[in-house]
Amino acid sequence: MSSSQVPITPDILVHNEGTLFLFCPLTSQAKEWIDEHVQPDALWFGNALVVEHRFAWGLAQGMKDAGLIWEAR
Repeated sequence: MSSSQVPITPDILVHNEGTLFLFCPLTSQAKEWIDEHVQPDALWFGNALVVEHRFAWGLAQGMKDAGLIWEAR
């Protein structure tokens, strides 16, 4: 990376835990998007949204389409 490039900071960290994914919002924009687009009774583990494997890709794609940046870990 050259000195003129600024690293991109993700809005959300996505952790693959096997059968579940954890979506950890890092910015207020990410938290607001989740609040607006995810059902209110969704399961949270600390500050991470718990998502079943079958829904994770669609959620991540919706976030990307909204201009949010996510990073998989």
